[in-house]
Amino acid sequence: MGRIVLVTGGARSGKSVFAETLAARHGERVAYVATATAGDAEMADRIARHRVRRPAAWSTLETPLDILASLAAVDSGIEVVLVDCLAVWAANRLLTLGEPAEDGWWDRVGALERVLTEELGLVVTTARDASWELIVVTNEVGFGVVPPTELGRAYRDLLGRLNQVVAARANDVFLVVAGFAVEITRLATERPRG
Repeated sequence: MGRIVLVTGGARSGKSVFAETLAARHGERVAYVATATAGDAEMADRIARHRVRRPAAWSTLETPLDILASLAAVDSGIEVVLVDCLAVWAANRLLTLGEPAEDGWWDRVGALERVLTEELGLVVTTARDASWELIVVTNEVGFGVVPPTELGRAYRDLLGRLNQVVAARANDVFLVVAGFAVEITRLATERPRG
């Protein structure tokens, strides 16, 4: 049965570096599932820095919208699948819905949450049945101020609930703050219901 690890934290907290370190410790054959796209120069630079950090032997699957399909494409013999990151994947999907001012936008957000929750359930089931370990990186976006826009609030709420879905079924959950990882599952008094 495949293990599932969730790594969360704020922007620039060190969560990707921590997840990459975990992946390297748990296997030599790693598949890196990248959800980001280079929509502008700053994002292209971030992606380039991530690529440089990864060992050349790791395979990379670029999938901004369909994590489940990328898992189906994982080569046999892979020991760890690292998804970086759930937050970008959720944003990519949310941005396909159009503008918040459009009629029915909030209904589409609710429908998207149901679809993404179902997809994450299938991702978890796939990982449980696999011979590889799954490490998922995400962001904690609810620690800051309430976003001033409808899109920002919808994203914060959507990602917070999706994080709970994965955390509820993960073997281990780590919170990374200022480069330090704390194992939340050991400290928790109760597991979330996902």
